[in-house]
Amino acid sequence: MKLIGILGGMSAASTQIYYRKLCEITRERLGGLHSPELLIRSLDFAKIEELQSRDDWDEAGRILNAEAKALERGGAQFILLATNTMHKLAEAMMHGVGIPLLHIADATASRIITSGLSKPGLLATAFTMEQSFYTDRLVKSGLTPVLPDAEDRDVVHRVIYDELCKDITTDKSRAAYEAIAQRVVDAGADSMILGCTEVGMLLNQGNVVVPVFDTTLIHCEAAIDMALSE
Repeated sequence: MKLIGILGGMSAASTQIYYRKLCEITRERLGGLHSPELLIRSLDFAKIEELQSRDDWDEAGRILNAEAKALERGGAQFILLATNTMHKLAEAMMHGVGIPLLHIADATASRIITSGLSKPGLLATAFTMEQSFYTDRLVKSGLTPVLPDAEDRDVVHRVIYDELCKDITTDKSRAAYEAIAQRVVDAGADSMILGCTEVGMLLNQGNVVVPVFDTTLIHCEAAIDMALSE
């Protein structure tokens, strides 16, 4: 089994989900007492969020690059960046790193295409929904993403940072997310990407009317596939 390097803490809530899911999938695949071989570097998200707010992506990229190199030095054989938003810095993060990055958007797009769908809704941070680093990758894969309107994007973003990243879930926010997801479906989406690693805390296949693609679960499944490959 390959050693998986996880760069997490963005937020800590999502990294906890990654660890649990990777362990569950490995146990399902291999049985017995098997668990994945992991090297985890978890950052202080407050520092990263401050850089996001200041639009200082260059400094954030330098931090991620240093951490990716540390994971490589520690023996990791490939890297998972346990956040959708920070894939904005994937190229900067991997500069001079000799092991591969398993990109969350590529894994998700592949799963959607395999399912025969083509117009996924995208619920994520404002950075992921409104900047091109993520949607362009989906389009390049042959998909046509459908986004919430500006007001709904603001709600989705606020709930992620003010609540979900702090492990807070409320019925009010769940209802708001369900209504936003439905409006995206009404706008033509044939599926739904939970495009922030925390969105799955509120939405799942049980409360969304179209097929749901949880990026965290997809990323974890792809990681175990890669870890077990020859």
